[in-house]
Amino acid sequence: MILESFSVWSIIISMEDRGEGEEPAAGLHFVGMKEDLIKAKRSFRTLEGRDILVLYHQEIFYALDFHCYHAGGPLQNGDIEEFDGKLCIVCPKHKYKISLAEGESIYRATNPYDPVPTTRWYSKGIKQRVHTVTETDGDVYVTLSHMSRFIESDYFQGEKGKAERERMEAEDSSKKSITTS
Repeated sequence: MILESFSVWSIIISMEDRGEGEEPAAGLHFVGMKEDLIKAKRSFRTLEGRDILVLYHQEIFYALDFHCYHAGGPLQNGDIEEFDGKLCIVCPKHKYKISLAEGESIYRATNPYDPVPTTRWYSKGIKQRVHTVTETDGDVYVTLSHMSRFIESDYFQGEKGKAERERMEAEDSSKKSITTS
C-alpha cells in the first residue's frame, strides 16, 4: 500500500494501490486502514463526488460532510469539544457547533420569555450530513447517507457547491481588503 501525505491531518489512500480493486458491498467505500486513519486523526476523502471528513476521536470513527453547512468553511481544523453532553466539531470559520454523531447544530442562548432568563443549549436541527463508518478486519469503510431530504451541508457539495464556496471566499477576501485599507 502506498500512502501519500496530504498534510498533518490527512492521508490519501489510492484504491489501486490497495490491490483489491472493488468495494466489498454496494455503498461501502474503502477510506483507509484503521491504523493509518487513527494516526492521521482527520482525513479528507471524495466519495461519489461528495467531500467527506473522516475523524477518529476517543476511539470512535465519524464521517461527515467536509464543508460546514453555514458558509462552506472546511471543518478539518475544527476543535472537538463536548457541549450539552454532545461531542461536537466547532467550525473554525464562524464557530458553529455540529454534533459528530447526528450532524445537529446547537447553540447557547437565553429565552427572553422565560420568567427567569437562563442561558441554555438549543438545537437548530440536523444541518450537517453524517455518514456511517464501518470497520472490518482493519479496513475502514464509509457508507454515504442516503437520507432523502435536503440537509443544509448538501448545498456546498459538487460543482455548484464548489463555485459557491469560491464566490463566498472571494467576497470574504474583498471585505478583508477593504477593512485593512
